[in-house]
Amino acid sequence: MARLNAILLAVIGMLVQPLCCEAGNPNVIIIFTDDQGYGDVGCFGASKYKTPNLDRMAEQGRKFTDFYVAQAVCGASRVALLTGCYPNRLGMFGAPGPNAKHGIHPGEILIPEMLKASGYATGMFGKWHLGDHKQSLPIHHGFDEYYGLPYSNDMWPHHPGVRHLPIKERLKRWPHLPMVEGDRIIDTEVTPGEQTRLTTDYTNRALKFIAKNKQKPFFLYLAHSMPHVPLYVAEHNRGKSGAGLYGDVMREIDWSVGEILSALKRHGLAESTLVIFTSDNGPWLSYGDHAGSAGPLREGKATSWEGGVRVPCIMHWPGKIPAGTVCSTPAMTIDILPTIARVTGSRLPKQKIDGKDIWPLLAGAKDAQSPHEAYYFYWGKELQAIRRGKWSLHLPHSYRSLRGKPGSGGIPGAYMQKKTGLALYNLETDIGQATDMSATNTRVVEELTGLARAHRKYINDNRREPARY
Repeated sequence: MARLNAILLAVIGMLVQPLCCEAGNPNVIIIFTDDQGYGDVGCFGASKYKTPNLDRMAEQGRKFTDFYVAQAVCGASRVALLTGCYPNRLGMFGAPGPNAKHGIHPGEILIPEMLKASGYATGMFGKWHLGDHKQSLPIHHGFDEYYGLPYSNDMWPHHPGVRHLPIKERLKRWPHLPMVEGDRIIDTEVTPGEQTRLTTDYTNRALKFIAKNKQKPFFLYLAHSMPHVPLYVAEHNRGKSGAGLYGDVMREIDWSVGEILSALKRHGLAESTLVIFTSDNGPWLSYGDHAGSAGPLREGKATSWEGGVRVPCIMHWPGKIPAGTVCSTPAMTIDILPTIARVTGSRLPKQKIDGKDIWPLLAGAKDAQSPHEAYYFYWGKELQAIRRGKWSLHLPHSYRSLRGKPGSGGIPGAYMQKKTGLALYNLETDIGQATDMSATNTRVVEELTGLARAHRKYINDNRREPARY
């Protein structure tokens, strides 16, 4: 009997072994764009320009139609991705600019730190935005290599809000934009001409990193500065999309994705690499023809409506993620860290995190469900919305919306403040959040408002602070 029990335990152990035992130590690549809207990829509805590489990635992988960021602004969104935590747990809000007095705390464990403990090479190329103090930079948070901008590419003296002023006055508001390698500034004044090469330079750095580390497991974080305004594209790509400058920029990002996928195939790494493509938040609608599209979704960046927090997402891993499939179960960037921990056999951070392993959703497991009861959406310190299943509840709050026509040519249009009361939407039948269903679904409203109260308390009771400088 004892021998039989031992055999049964051994069999059970083999059945529940983590995926990494089947897949070895897979490489992981996250491609993160900036201010790209839900409707800015062909397979998500873009029609004015083509994105053949992203569409091919979806054909060979899995498209996530209900994928979310934790907050619809650059810095907070990136904190959530890299730590698996709601930004409010870590006190990281907004978009910290030049000389910010806070940054990611050295005690937080980011994806690259988690993977380095498992023997991974780690590299990041692109926009950071978790603090520009030297100790906040990527190589002090788990990355072996870093090259890129410490914050958004519009945080410079050519910002639309100041470029009408003499340069002396501009520099009082925005200093020159630096390029950083490691933790050293290698270019103190990034010029408009240099911005045209950002997407190409980041991509080429990423390709070299892949080639250098092809014999060992690696984690690559390619965080494009585009299509955040101001828009820049390589001269040989200008005018090629047939859809204006924004279309040209998206065409170049699609080229970059194609280069990464081709490099994996060339080095024989495609079947051993998980590639995740998504965006940090929805489109900055006030910029009009220099902004992306939220598609059928309501509003855009800096709001908790679907157009701000729902983003396009494609995941690709031949042989592990089923090709040509679609997942409509809600998921969020906070879930990426624990899912990567699962597939790489890495230890989760000791600190409490909010994300959960969603590998069954990636793998297309039959009857796979979200491991979360609900997802929560903050703007700043205010909890504004909740999603549970098909239901989206908006708590009373104010939000920004276009006052009239959007801007053009890189100059934004004006916003105005609007208010919403308590409102409930069925996202299965009303993706644009046009019809409030709260009056006829009072029980759902009561349940979700109860979850909101509990979540506020949970975050407040378990909050950690950023580093202060």
